[in-house]
Amino acid sequence: MPVASPAPDGASRRRLWRFNLEVRHDMPPWQQAVYLVVFLGFGFLISGLILVEAGVPAADLFDQLVVSTLTDVDNLRSVLFRAAPLMLIGLSAAIAFRARFWNLGLEGQMIWGGIGATIVSLYGIGPESIRIPIMILFASALAMAWIAIAALLKIRLGVNEIISTLLMNYVALNFLLHLVYGPWRDPHDGFPHSKAFEPFERLGEIGWGLSAALPLALTIAILVWWLVGFTRFGFYLRFVQANDRVAHAVGIPAITVTLGAVLISGALAGIGGFVVVSGQEGRLTQSFFEGYLFSGVLIAFLARNNPLAAVIVSVLVAMLFISGQSLQVFYQVPFSMVQLIEAIVVICVATSEFLIRHRIHVIR
Repeated sequence: MPVASPAPDGASRRRLWRFNLEVRHDMPPWQQAVYLVVFLGFGFLISGLILVEAGVPAADLFDQLVVSTLTDVDNLRSVLFRAAPLMLIGLSAAIAFRARFWNLGLEGQMIWGGIGATIVSLYGIGPESIRIPIMILFASALAMAWIAIAALLKIRLGVNEIISTLLMNYVALNFLLHLVYGPWRDPHDGFPHSKAFEPFERLGEIGWGLSAALPLALTIAILVWWLVGFTRFGFYLRFVQANDRVAHAVGIPAITVTLGAVLISGALAGIGGFVVVSGQEGRLTQSFFEGYLFSGVLIAFLARNNPLAAVIVSVLVAMLFISGQSLQVFYQVPFSMVQLIEAIVVICVATSEFLIRHRIHVIR
């Protein structure tokens, strides 16, 4: 049989580049902030180049994305209107990530939140004076029950929650489509959505054109901040976030804490679904949840899972959406471009997080 000839001496002596990865333990907060700002700037630079290539003049980028959004009263109201559900979805992702549970089923939980609110509306559950609190209760309960399935699959069977929560989104979506194309189709116009909610089932305005969804979201954000920062549950949650196995070894009920955080995450996403169907759509529609998964993950990443920071980031993401609508009108930029910018920012933030936690050495 023929034998392969040996490699040349030069090839055998050739040095290859190798990378050694080490975990960082001592990066100060200011340096972490620098990494985050640099990679965010890099992401915005790439996004700007894409928008310029799409036909937006470079000189108009800052004006369209920032100035006109903040100086125009109607645009500012639209930003705050859009920010309310984003706050809830960002908080939902943040508290799940704190428990080391990668909840990518935010949209599925929003769907069940919308379904829960619609059940109360269609069947007239409860007095009219407290109909909205009952809708919130049903929305959060159904979303909690939905995410509990993925949590139990992970705790009992070791099923990866990334896979289970993502796949469960499709189950929830198809059930939603069954409802709006079937028994819940609006009998008045025949379109695939439920009939309109009654006025007392909708989140109204509180003045200055602001929706009641905004103070609701801010109140919930303060409660979540208090929960994770000033309670025993939040203290245990910090241990679980650092290392769940060590937390369990030192006597902390890691499984109970994780399950509690996951259920709270599902409840927040469900309330986010209620806010969209009650405060924005006014009925259950087939696409009210679209785009919130990426937005929630982005908000949690940028806020570093901090509830108060998530409020600020939610407003910035809402500004991006409203600016994207202006770009659609004036420059015919498709909305998918806004989603692309979101994805670029997520990738850049994830890269900065990786380099904050790891040090790379090049070995020759």
